[in-house]
Amino acid sequence: MIKKENLDKTSAWPFIEAKKMLRERKSFIEKKGKIVLQTGYGPSGLPHIGTFGEVARTSMIVNALNQLTDLPKEIITFSDDMDGLRKIPDNVPKKELLEKNLHKPLTQVPDPFEKYKSFGEHNNEMLKKFLDNFHFNYDFKSSTELYKSGFFNNSLKLILDNYEGIMNIILPTLGKERQKTYCPFLPICPKTGHVLEIPLKFMDKEKSKIVFDNGGKELEMSILDGNCKLQWKVDWAMRWYALDVDFEMYGKDLIESAILSSKIIKLIGKTNPSGFAYELFLDEKGEKISKSKGNGITIEQWLNYASPESLSLYMYQNPKRAKKLYKEIVPKAVDEYLEYIDKSKNQNELELLMNPVWHVHNSKVPNENMIMSFSMLLNLVETSNADTKELLWKFIKKYKKNINESEYPIFDKLVGYAIKYFNDVIKKQKKYKTPNSNEKLALQALVNSLEKCNDKMMPEDIQTLIYSTGKENGYSENLRDWFKLIYEVVFGVENGPRMGFFISFFGGKETKELILSKIK
Repeated sequence: MIKKENLDKTSAWPFIEAKKMLRERKSFIEKKGKIVLQTGYGPSGLPHIGTFGEVARTSMIVNALNQLTDLPKEIITFSDDMDGLRKIPDNVPKKELLEKNLHKPLTQVPDPFEKYKSFGEHNNEMLKKFLDNFHFNYDFKSSTELYKSGFFNNSLKLILDNYEGIMNIILPTLGKERQKTYCPFLPICPKTGHVLEIPLKFMDKEKSKIVFDNGGKELEMSILDGNCKLQWKVDWAMRWYALDVDFEMYGKDLIESAILSSKIIKLIGKTNPSGFAYELFLDEKGEKISKSKGNGITIEQWLNYASPESLSLYMYQNPKRAKKLYKEIVPKAVDEYLEYIDKSKNQNELELLMNPVWHVHNSKVPNENMIMSFSMLLNLVETSNADTKELLWKFIKKYKKNINESEYPIFDKLVGYAIKYFNDVIKKQKKYKTPNSNEKLALQALVNSLEKCNDKMMPEDIQTLIYSTGKENGYSENLRDWFKLIYEVVFGVENGPRMGFFISFFGGKETKELILSKIK
């Protein structure tokens, strides 16, 4: 176990949030003898990487809680699959099929992929598959099942009993026209199967029934057993109440909803869970990632190009800062993951608690030594023309003798990822610069300087040699432009590996030949 003094001192955000929750929910947690954390998912579109982020971050808080208390913990992943389908996602087939089933609960909409009973079930299964790939511990709950099974019935009665108070909370937040028609309960139409947003005429609290105004006709419905569902903000509060939730994080766009739901749960007799508002995920254009748009990088794409742990690291860092999620950020995320593993080898216990990989690996940080960065490996894919793991490993072993793949499981996976990422992303974006006459002379001078290199030179000494060559050939005022020239001509990118390390690994002779092939 970690020393108490270090647990008290650490400012890592999962520990900050875990301690805050234990303070705020102390009496409730002690009474029930467990801690319940919830993550929410709206299955109106395919699960995206932001959905994963919520579960990953909540799991990190559970990891911190495991160091602070022996009480059992449960993560509920709740799917709001009884919600009506409001619009057709961009990234699904058979849009005309979905068009015919607009406004029906997602678990009553046919699956356009023809794999499951409904679109809601399809997206639920996709989510579970993704979460299982990351070995998360979670308890999946379906809104449809809990409504229809009667699990929510007692909580729904409480909502109806407090109808007037809830209306006093919600109505001031609505426009005048919406105030006239708003009702916390949404009946499922017996004829069309649609989730209806229609006004209430009168109610019978004792019989748990409401009579709605359905276009001038009276529609009498029981609020129990899935005949009605609740409007979003009221539903959120009811869910907190029924499931006894102690913690839930949510995007900053839901802060106002969380405030209203907190007022509602207090009205019906319990206290709101401890909350954490995180910043949103953006695509490369700075637009919010959306399930229905399918923009940004997908979970499958990230896992095709990099390890699950590198994605978890990206989720750990700066959760209250907006993050861009697109393919080009993958190499940087992987390299940071490798750097943090390397740093962990020389850190004391308190420093380890601040190291992101401690949280990514649930306190069990791998002890693997790093052979090279992912960025460097991507350059080797190009220079070696390797198109299989076996070929790239053969190339690596040519320069790094006595390496056994089985002793480097993290790096072994990176070898495979690098080939896929290079072919799918980098290759398509490369723009090789054609050097002008002065630039050619400078690069020829670099080739001449590399004649001095030998296998015994340290990467730092080679780097100094490259610096000196740049200064002597017109780049004394701006060495950044010198390295940019090398990268653009040799690798077809603006930024590349640390050249001293690259040359020490790739070889002086081979690097000279590579440069000459680009300036002919």
